[in-house]
Amino acid sequence: MRQILVPFFALLPALAFASHSDNPVEPLEQPSLHALASAPSEAELHATIEKLVSFGTRHTLSDTKSDTRGIGAARRWVKARFEAISRDCGGCIEVVTPSQMVTGKRIPQPTEIMDVVAIKRGSSDPKRVIVMTGHIDSRVTDVMNATSDAPGANDDASGVAALIEAARLLSKQDNRATLVFAALSGEEQGLYGGKVLADYAAAQGWQVQVDLNNDIIGNSHGQNGVLDNTTVRVFSEGTKSNETAEQAAYRRYHGGEVDSPSRNIARYMAKTAEQYLPDLRVRMVYRTDRYSRGGDQVPFLEAGYPAVRVSEGHEDYTHEHQDLRTEHGIHYGDTIDGVDFRYLARVTALNTVTMAALSRAPVPPTGVDTEGAVATDTTLHWKKVPDAAGYRVHWRDTTAPQWQFSNAVGDVDHAVIKDVVIDDWFFGVSSVSADGYESPVVYPGDAGSFQRTPPGKEDGGR
Repeated sequence: MRQILVPFFALLPALAFASHSDNPVEPLEQPSLHALASAPSEAELHATIEKLVSFGTRHTLSDTKSDTRGIGAARRWVKARFEAISRDCGGCIEVVTPSQMVTGKRIPQPTEIMDVVAIKRGSSDPKRVIVMTGHIDSRVTDVMNATSDAPGANDDASGVAALIEAARLLSKQDNRATLVFAALSGEEQGLYGGKVLADYAAAQGWQVQVDLNNDIIGNSHGQNGVLDNTTVRVFSEGTKSNETAEQAAYRRYHGGEVDSPSRNIARYMAKTAEQYLPDLRVRMVYRTDRYSRGGDQVPFLEAGYPAVRVSEGHEDYTHEHQDLRTEHGIHYGDTIDGVDFRYLARVTALNTVTMAALSRAPVPPTGVDTEGAVATDTTLHWKKVPDAAGYRVHWRDTTAPQWQFSNAVGDVDHAVIKDVVIDDWFFGVSSVSADGYESPVVYPGDAGSFQRTPPGKEDGGR
């Protein structure tokens, strides 16, 4: 008699879950997020980039005294813009300018690296912080040329315009966690602005859930001729930058190479776009940044904070780090005519919706762990977190890029997934608020934990 094998997927609806409450909360589609998805203004984005370009150059080593030219004038204008947004919301935003004196390979003389940072405190969880960054400085072909015009319209006035617009839109919205919008300096000279802000975050005791670093996000016309205004790339590291040797050894054996908190933020953004921005696809890239290149998310990662880089789907290198010129009929230089404002508005919407969703969801679960060796069931444990009304367990095939299956298990601290063998799947847990906002998924153990371990403070293992 021939044995008939029933596909596993056909059995999924019948799976049993232990510790499952009668009426577990489920994530809900949020009308307010749909409204935010269509809210960014192309006119506002254009006005910001036009103003930033008007300063001629924003090179980190350029004039800081003039009111019309150089990085000093640009920083003061951004600060005034944040302050105007704050006045419109009754003083809801605090503006700070953390700085450090720096010298380095590309900064031969001591130079003040100053960031311009807008902070909107969370209503119930103010120490948890969602950060959006972009860099205000610009450059031409010679990275040390601080005097020639360097419009920097796309690299990275586009990112600064997006974060200012996100601040404007979210200034009058509810956020339970704190929102931070930061225009950074010194990126082109060595990622110094990111370090300034990461150090400031640590000094303030911020529990940074993620830095969404937006760098080169406004162009939809690739140098290879591709026209694509529907794809944005999100780069995320696979393993934590400050992972210890003992943690790495455990991960190599048990898994977690593709499940850092940064990677699960990227998955969260892809899922958010699918639900609220169907005309924009998040292409997850399994790298910290583009090949042999870097951005201000890197200092956050080195400091132990989750971070991703958001960049346009197709770059045009004739418009990046170039002297203004025309050669053989090709226009070189990062000018405003290279920005697609409809596309930039969609990428801005992705950031705005993501920040709103993360800030309204509970903190991701802590202490997530799994067990099930030599068993036919898998058990997950976690610690309950404030503001969570329930939890969901997730699992996927070990080669799948996205979480494939999930189940709400109620306001509990463990669950047993019957007839799912731990050997064959990756697992995770998310928290859900009473009004249906869901946190990112947390992979078990140190590899997936959103809790920061400061550099030099690692405990050496799970």
